Amino acid sequence: MTERSFLGLWVRRFLLEHLVAERNLARNTQHSYRDTLRLLLPFASAQHQKPIDKLTIDDLSAAIVRAFLGHLESARGCKVGTRNQRLGAIHALARFIGERSPEHIDWCGQIRMIPFKRTEQNPLPYLEKEEMDALLNAPNQRTKQGQRDYAFLLFLYNSGARASEAAHLTIADIDQDSSGAGTVKLHGKGNKVRLCPLWTKTMEALRSLSQDRSGTARVFLNRYGNPLTRFGIHALVERHVEVAGNKVPSLRSKRVSPHTIRHTAATHLLRAGVDINTIRAWLGHVSVDTTNIYAETDLSIKAKALAACDPGTFTKSTWKQDPKLMQFLKNL
Repeated sequence: MTERSFLGLWVRRFLLEHLVAERNLARNTQHSYRDTLRLLLPFASAQHQKPIDKLTIDDLSAAIVRAFLGHLESARGCKVGTRNQRLGAIHALARFIGERSPEHIDWCGQIRMIPFKRTEQNPLPYLEKEEMDALLNAPNQRTKQGQRDYAFLLFLYNSGARASEAAHLTIADIDQDSSGAGTVKLHGKGNKVRLCPLWTKTMEALRSLSQDRSGTARVFLNRYGNPLTRFGIHALVERHVEVAGNKVPSLRSKRVSPHTIRHTAATHLLRAGVDINTIRAWLGHVSVDTTNIYAETDLSIKAKALAACDPGTFTKSTWKQDPKLMQFLKNL
């Protein structure tokens, strides 16, 4: 048995050589692939009753992968979306090995034939204007922490930023113009950079957080002066949703996360008449198909479209009554 048969060699090359050096994937994506392998390898080790470092490529058979996917759903309680995400990482590893090790092409094909499960497309969660206003008013702005929380929630709503983008935001990423408004540079998935406009009140809220600090410093810090983590961001949002729910009870029945505020920003932009391509660029979507989900989700937009088709809103006319049209057809 050669060294090339051991799985550990390929896992290291996959994570370091392929994901980082070749594809330059975002850190969160790298961590997602890594976490899949941290779950898969101990499972395969237990199934074969051999140390992880002794596992071979053939030990990671299609049957083992299928059993692992079932384990994710039954024992760990993962949903189909998470199961499919883990399978995508395994497919990527198999493709990487198959392209560089011809003797494992058949193994690669068997792994990549494992299908993704079909998932139901649930409507994207978003907040109505009254609910969003209540959430923005929830922080106690008489305290320093409340001022930070208000600035953070307002920034998420204004920019539609992802939690990770907000967590890594630096003071140098924010630029104010002469009118008092400004722009923010967001570093999104795949290291893509986009610019978003900021309201004057957002700039005022952010300015109070960035006084006497260097441009490389993070904008949003916790009470100990360290950058907010993604866990801290989720806790911040959940804390103020609970407070806002006392004034707007409909919030209590919704599961609100930082990403819900991103969906809210997109939906409200769409309702305001902003075209879908502008929203796509605003959110940093690669394809407009992703952004189209908001148009499919928002009932008010569907209602307007339905009203435009109401038989009572237009008068009946026939092509025979339009002599100009007949002349046009005759001259073709």
